[in-house]
Amino acid sequence: MQQAQDFCDESEALYGVLEPLSVDAYSVATLFNDWTIDNILQHLHHFNIMADLSLNEPDKFVTEYAKIAALRAKVGFIQSSNELLGGLSGRPLLDAWRSYYIEMTPRFAAADPKQRVKWAGPDMSARSSITARLMETWAHGQEIYDLLGQQRENADRIRNIAHLGVNTFGWTFVNRKQAVPEPVPYVRLTAPSGAIWEWGNSSDAARVDGAAEEFCQVVCQTRNIADTNLQTTGPVATQWMSIAQCFAGPPKDPPAPGVRAMSSTGLT
Repeated sequence: MQQAQDFCDESEALYGVLEPLSVDAYSVATLFNDWTIDNILQHLHHFNIMADLSLNEPDKFVTEYAKIAALRAKVGFIQSSNELLGGLSGRPLLDAWRSYYIEMTPRFAAADPKQRVKWAGPDMSARSSITARLMETWAHGQEIYDLLGQQRENADRIRNIAHLGVNTFGWTFVNRKQAVPEPVPYVRLTAPSGAIWEWGNSSDAARVDGAAEEFCQVVCQTRNIADTNLQTTGPVATQWMSIAQCFAGPPKDPPAPGVRAMSSTGLT
């Protein structure tokens, strides 16, 4: 699956940003729920391991996820990963995260894309599983780029995330126990390469136009649509972009306008 290599490449891009940092940087809070770089890497590393187990050792995945759920109920979301990783942090955490995503990439690349794998919610395909790892890496990476005040150089592999965003149009509403509105918006995005990506039938009744990067930011909730140049046409598209959520879990509201942004000074 090309998605597996795209996941690895996105992880490598983030590693390249993190590798030069001092050890003190790992404890600095980002604008995402005050998660530190350590918190982000623990989360990414832990759930990369879980996704790999779901593909290759499904029974062990069930056992390990039960441990996560029980511990999370006691100590919270972030602390559960910290404890289950034995407090791994700083440079050793960075190296462990990198070693593992490099190791797991060929296992997903060789898998049947349609193979069903277990997860916290409903089962999904192996292709959806590794795409979700790409999406999480990209989305949480945004917090780090923002903290460092670095402009991200995106590649066309974010098409996977944009496709996930389009495919979760209905999920966004169902997850909130709302009726799915019609029509499904037409989406026309400009890729980092300058290519045009389109989903649905061209329509002036319901559509979203703009940069693929900004669309991905909105569906991953790393930006409020008001902080982008995306254009929505029609009430359905406008409503969708105000609550879009391409990730699993309970309904989450996007950040308020102006809350998530790139630092003007960078990490000092």
